[in-house]
Amino acid sequence: MTLRTAHRVSRRELHLWRAPLLAVLVALLLLPLMVAPAAASGDDIPRRADGKPDLSGTYDIATLTPLVRPRKYGDKLTLTEEEAREIEDYWRSTLAKDYEPSDPNRKAPPKGGVEIYAKEFSGAAGGVGGYNAGFVDLGENTFKIDGKYRTSILVDPPDGRFPPLSEAGMERMKEDAGSRHENTGEAWWIDMEQGPYDDPELRPLGERCLLGFGSTAGPPVLPVMYNNLKRIVQTDDRLMILNEMNHDVREIRIGGSPASDDVRHWLGDSVGHWEGDTLVVKTKNFRDETGFSMGSRDMVVTERFSRLDDDTLLYRFTVDDPTWTKPWTGEYPWPQTEDKVFEYACHEGNYALGGILRGARILEQDAMAAKETASDD
Repeated sequence: MTLRTAHRVSRRELHLWRAPLLAVLVALLLLPLMVAPAAASGDDIPRRADGKPDLSGTYDIATLTPLVRPRKYGDKLTLTEEEAREIEDYWRSTLAKDYEPSDPNRKAPPKGGVEIYAKEFSGAAGGVGGYNAGFVDLGENTFKIDGKYRTSILVDPPDGRFPPLSEAGMERMKEDAGSRHENTGEAWWIDMEQGPYDDPELRPLGERCLLGFGSTAGPPVLPVMYNNLKRIVQTDDRLMILNEMNHDVREIRIGGSPASDDVRHWLGDSVGHWEGDTLVVKTKNFRDETGFSMGSRDMVVTERFSRLDDDTLLYRFTVDDPTWTKPWTGEYPWPQTEDKVFEYACHEGNYALGGILRGARILEQDAMAAKETASDD
């Protein structure tokens, strides 16, 4: 286009305006070279008809990279190839043990369960048969960003660990710790004004199958023990994330105003806007109970969704909550998958919650009977 236009200029005009035209032509010829890298980067990602990046797809966020960096790495952000292989080999061999055939003549586990072969799987009741390798899908690899294996999802503070708790945060942790108790098979709460099993509403959201556990639905969205698929559907003014676990659905409004302070949700109120090719989402207005167990109703989460390439999103998040003395940030890739999100059935909530409450009543009856016997003596 530029050269054809130049040839239309008459010889007389070219003689009169030779120097200015040459300068313009040189600038126009060099312009594509100067902007080519940015244009190539933009053209490498799928886009919608409106020109915005297309974030839709199904993603498997399972990863062996931990949320919090192990202390042995200190401020070290990345792993060597050998260190990454060691982590992957450890989990591969650990899970392989659980696939070994069980002895059909084995005895029942002792009271309180048995020691789990990996401390990461040690549940409240020990190894009594739940959550073996058939349930667990932690992923097979640690993840890379910019070609480097990461030591943790958390990147700020620089040590990859949570900041210190605030005074309010320490008080909350004390209260939470006071509500926990070793599984002794007895009604240890019998003398409490309100016991943890008095009403179904007192049980955790995950146990009641109202939300997936471990902040799987977010925000912040975090990998968990299993069911790590996310399905994103995007329109001009909405972004929907369907979570495989517990089929939690999160709706993000693109543009518009946040809800009033008295409108609160377990997943908060999310409003997004575009900053270049990055969708920035701010979420607040949480309920007292949140999907992220350490978060409070005053938590504010800022997420950044961007495309690394055709098959991968980069998910970055910052949590600002008075539970901690300062905000903290993490990031990790969301690889696209051909796997499908299937219906999720939470049998704990469907059937077991009634059994949990009935079991508590039986233990309370036993405790009261023991008290009466002791008083008679």
